[in-house]
Amino acid sequence: MPEGAQTGRTVRLKGRGMPSLRSRERGDLVVELFIETPTRLSARQKELMREFAGLCGEQQHPRTASFFGKARRFWDGITRGE
Repeated sequence: MPEGAQTGRTVRLKGRGMPSLRSRERGDLVVELFIETPTRLSARQKELMREFAGLCGEQQHPRTASFFGKARRFWDGITRGE
């Protein structure tokens, strides 16, 4: 999968689809991505996610400027038990 792939993105895998009826060639497989985020993380995993977010800052945001802000609010909510 491409680096930074997001939910809803369509990826074409050439030659990985259904075989053609009258030849040996195969068509392209078109896949729509659905990215799941984990809901139960260990304390160490949470720590690593916070460290990763701190290292990236607000500079790495593929679609929205507030991605890491949302991630921080999400992790803060988990740690506070919300």
